[in-house]
Amino acid sequence: MVDRDHKPPELDDRPTSVSEEGGPSAGVVEGGEELTARVVDLKAERALCRKFDLRLLPVLAVMYLFNALDKGNLGNAKTNGFEKDLGFTGNQYNILLSVFYIPYVLCAPPVGMLGKKYGPSRVLPIMMFTFGSMTLLGAACKNFGGMMTVRIILGAAESAFFPLVIYYLTTFYRRGELARRLAIFYAASNIANAFSGLLAFGVFHINSHLSAWRYLFIIEGSCTALFSFFAYWYLPMSAAKARFLSPEEKELAFYRIQVDSSSIVDEKFDLRESIKVFRMPVAWAWLAIEMCLGVPLQSVSLFLPQIVGRLGYSVVKTNLYTVAPNVTGAVMLLILAFTSDFTRLRSPFIALGFSFPLIGFIIYASIDVLHDKKIAYFATFMMCWGTSAPSVLLSTWYNNNIAHEGKRIALTSVGVPVANMMGVVSSNIFRPQDAPDYIPALTTTACFGAAGMLLVGSLGTYMVFDNSRRNRAQGVEIDARDVATKVLKDGPASPNFRWFL
Repeated sequence: MVDRDHKPPELDDRPTSVSEEGGPSAGVVEGGEELTARVVDLKAERALCRKFDLRLLPVLAVMYLFNALDKGNLGNAKTNGFEKDLGFTGNQYNILLSVFYIPYVLCAPPVGMLGKKYGPSRVLPIMMFTFGSMTLLGAACKNFGGMMTVRIILGAAESAFFPLVIYYLTTFYRRGELARRLAIFYAASNIANAFSGLLAFGVFHINSHLSAWRYLFIIEGSCTALFSFFAYWYLPMSAAKARFLSPEEKELAFYRIQVDSSSIVDEKFDLRESIKVFRMPVAWAWLAIEMCLGVPLQSVSLFLPQIVGRLGYSVVKTNLYTVAPNVTGAVMLLILAFTSDFTRLRSPFIALGFSFPLIGFIIYASIDVLHDKKIAYFATFMMCWGTSAPSVLLSTWYNNNIAHEGKRIALTSVGVPVANMMGVVSSNIFRPQDAPDYIPALTTTACFGAAGMLLVGSLGTYMVFDNSRRNRAQGVEIDARDVATKVLKDGPASPNFRWFL
């Protein structure tokens, strides 16, 4: 069944009660019709997903690569005399890192909601042009005040970038297809961190009257701004308006989202209805997990060059040796995300992801890193293994469980910035007076990881028991695949609701 009130003109009604092999499947009956979120035509859907993958993921990955480069290049610049050139004193570098997160957090919800209203395919490239331009201006800064201004605007421009990409992909993919696509996209941030080290390694060999870190900003900022024009032209507004799809493919794309992503496809944004998501107790649990995730995530993102530099390498080698941990972090992210989609489970793999940096920080803090360099360097790999995967899977987890599009963008626009806001904690626990060991910072980061793992395990266990309770109450044995999102606008208040674990 297709909702005639919310479909493109070319859509026709089609059956919904089919299994992954095309046969009948148990579902939830509403209004005399059986609704299910199981696959209609496996071959057709795979072909459609391939089209989306080739069209969307490469461009979004490059956009996020530039986003991560422009946000995290201060760590590389710091190793090349950045502070000295701008005349920093005391904790001004840490203040510069911290101030970025104020507009980043405050601006994310309104920018995210504007993205929902006007379309992510238009708002994302505009944001990209803005933060690329700010990086370019950063190369011209002469003092702390100028760089502070640039970082404030940069934080506002980057605020809702990741939440909008998540929302954008939920309008093209089913819930069980989302994690691996987000992982491919998010792996760009790991590659960015690795590429940033390689780029810095090359740029820092430039001999010029300009400081090498200024060339780094110029190269990254100009490439970002130029690519934003291509992205604005290239990205489709939605599946229903995608020029590269046939009418039949548009019909299938609409149907897929209606039964396995959104209760109403392309619904108009309603602020009052959207913020009701924060009445859900589980929403606050997800936000608490985002907070716990944010400290190890930001600690690795901001201070990995300093952590590796503790091993006694030169400036050039320090940047080079950050490459391998970030690359393996991207590989681990893909492994966990693909496995999560295959098993249709989120919480166990989020908890597993939390365990890696927890172990890595404990190892690094408890050994003599100069005496056991190989073990300490291996610990940096574990730090990178477990920072990206939980972020992707956690965002996927709560997007999988919210069928209302407005509520999804509202929660994501708060949740993702909350994790990034914890960069304020990270930038202030890695204090200059604790260098080069940073033992208090490493211990604090490990504690946040342990708390996050405990919260994920508790929430996942609750969802298992709640699904069982709902099955007993209805006398059925179904899971999230057997319930079309079309009937789940009210979320857990609906008796047919089942948690996507």
